[in-house]
This record gives sequence, C-alpha cells and structure tokens, in this order.
Amino acid sequence: MTTADRAPAAALAEPVERVSRGWTSALSLANGAIWVGWYGPLQILLASQAEDFAPGSGMSKETMLAWVTGVGAVVSLAANPLFGALSDRTTSARGRRTPWIVAGTAGGSLSLLLLAGADGVWTMALGWCLVQLTLNAAFAAVTAAVPDRVPRLQRGSVGGWLGAAQILGVVGGTGLATAAGGVGAGYVACAVFTTLGVLPYVLRYEDLRLAVADRPAWSWRGFAAGFWLSPRRYPDLAWAWLTRFLMNLSNALVLLYLLYYLRDRLHHSDPEQGVLILTAVNGLTLLATVVVGGAWSDRVGRRKPFVIWSGVLMAVATAGLALWQTWPGAVVAAAVLGVGFGVFTSVDFALMTDVLPKAGDRGKDLGVINVANALPQVAAPVLAAPVVTYLGGYRVLYLVAAAVGLAGAVLVGRIRSVD
Repeated sequence: MTTADRAPAAALAEPVERVSRGWTSALSLANGAIWVGWYGPLQILLASQAEDFAPGSGMSKETMLAWVTGVGAVVSLAANPLFGALSDRTTSARGRRTPWIVAGTAGGSLSLLLLAGADGVWTMALGWCLVQLTLNAAFAAVTAAVPDRVPRLQRGSVGGWLGAAQILGVVGGTGLATAAGGVGAGYVACAVFTTLGVLPYVLRYEDLRLAVADRPAWSWRGFAAGFWLSPRRYPDLAWAWLTRFLMNLSNALVLLYLLYYLRDRLHHSDPEQGVLILTAVNGLTLLATVVVGGAWSDRVGRRKPFVIWSGVLMAVATAGLALWQTWPGAVVAAAVLGVGFGVFTSVDFALMTDVLPKAGDRGKDLGVINVANALPQVAAPVLAAPVVTYLGGYRVLYLVAAAVGLAGAVLVGRIRSVD
C-alpha cells in the first residue's frame, strides 16, 4: 500500500512506523540543498558584494552587510511560520509538504539568479529578501516532514542526519561560492545545486495527504491567532524556543563578521580561503558528533543533558576566539564549536519535536520555533555592529557571544516534560 492510499487521518496521527534510510537520506539531501542556497551568499557572496557596493554609498561594508542580512532575516521571521501554517492546511494530491518544497526551491533558485545580476545595494537587498522568502517555504515543509513521519524514538537519529546535511550545505555553499570564480558564478552554482538537491525526495517519496474534511475551517482571525503560542499555556515550548534562540544568536554573532575578523584582526593573507578552511574544520568535527549525538540521545531516551553540555562547550570555544586571537586559535575554536554544535543540532531538533502541542499544527508550530533560527540574524547585526565599531571590537563581541550561548545552555533545565 502506497503512502497515498493510507487513511486520511494518517496525516494527523502520531507516527509509529520507522522511516527508511532512503527516506532519511533524500530528506537530508533536500535540507542540505536549501542550506547551500542560504550559506553560499551568507558566508562569501553577500560580503563580497557589500565590499564592492559600499564605496560611495555612505555606508561601510560592515554596515551594508548588516543591513541587507538583517532585512532578509525579518522576511525569514514571517515566511517560515506562514508557509508552515499554509502547508498544514494543504490538501494537494501531492500531499501537504511536497508542493511547498517544490515551489519554494524553484523560487529560491530564481532569486539567487537575481542576486547574481545585482548592481547595487537595493537589488542586492531585494534579491536576498526573495531568497529568504522562498527558501523558507521549502525549509518549513522539509522540517515539518519529520514529526509527520518519524516516530519519537527515531527523531534524534533523523535529526542528526538532517544536521549533518545542514553543515554539509554550509560547507558546500561556501565551497561553491569560493570555487566558482566570481560572485555571479557563485550564485549560479548555488542555484543549480539547490534545485538538483531536492529532486530525489520530491520525485521518489510520496507525501501524506490531508483530506479536505480534516482541514480546519478558515477564518482570518483564527489563522492569525494560531501563530501565538502562549508561554503560560505551553511553558516547555517557550523555554525550548528561548534556548534555541540564544544558542543561534551566539552562533550568528560568531559567523557574521568572520570574513572581516580574519582580514582586519588576524590579517590573514587570504581571508576568503580562511573562511572556507574554518568552515570545513567546523564541519568535520560537527559531522563526527551530530549523528552520534542524536542516536545516543534516542538510545538513552534523554535530551536535556546533551543540549546543556553541548551549549557549555560552544561557549568555551567562542570565548577562545576572544582570548586567543591567532589563526591557530581560530582553527581550534572552529573544531570545538563543531563538536558542541553537532550534538546540539540533532538533539535540540528532537527536543523541539517532542514539545509540539498539536499534530494538526506541526508545520506552523515548527515555523514559530524556526523563528528562533531567523531572529538571531536580525538581532546579531544590531548587537555586533556597535560592539565592533564602538565598544571594544572583536574581543568584546566574542565574549558577549559566549555569555549568550552559556545562558541558553542553562535555561534548558527549565523544560519539564522532557528528560
């Protein structure tokens, strides 16, 4: 019996059948392809464009990059929960999630091509906003597929593979942007890979269909009100959200000016190559822990200790960037950050799916949770630009980032419903 033949209620049921390795691999590849579309620009291409467009604009390259990425992150804040909610209500013959993966990826690839032809800060900002809008539609649907299809005691492992794909997407996007031979070519390479990466999942695996009778009645007021998840009513979800926000804010503060840190503080001879090396080192150590951490969490049936200690380790590594400002220090910090972020990525994702309130709102609720990924991209430039410019430079910036990440690790203990 195919997925399409299952009872309509299966779309809203708690999954009990373990997913196959092929399904996990295809979904992970789709996830990694989306991250290529995000991080080729974020790591290399947008910074290079900001450097080209800043002269004569009245803005420094740091300010321009912060402004463009911040505006794009605002779009992401709204797009992820919006498209997650729309996918919850989708009754297509292709399922709830697949149509949004296809449409979002196609739109994201076209938006990357628009960025390739940007000739100033306004077209650069427009293109990046469109990338955030469209790829978040695909990302919301990809992440919602996990609680739709994966039983609870397999989510740490599946989350680990998704996390591995995420960091490979970051490394791959950075590598494509660096190796393509120019900004325009880098955007084209990222667009092509993003498109090809989702095809195995959408072509090979059928999605669960939602029957029209199971779709909730429509009202603008009810739809809008659904995005508010009361911390009083769902305290564990609120603490889990805050934990993810703080951890991602710490990470965003580290990554935002990494190219400029290598160039202006460490005086690295080839800062773009340096970013690629640090990203690769971080990716290798992350890959060494992300799947193992998630599987270990599934095996022992606990989440919080893994998230707490990975957060502490990340804070220590971030503080190392502030106190050991040399190229070897940056390499060591990247390696240790990868170990901590690998465990955090897989286990925190499983923890998030464990505290979701309703099966019918999985896409929307995960979209609200994913705001904790996007909001740091808005907050990081607001915090980082004045710190680097006026309040002590990169040393103070990375100490602040370490303190923020440590606070996130501590607050995991407030979650009560998960061991």
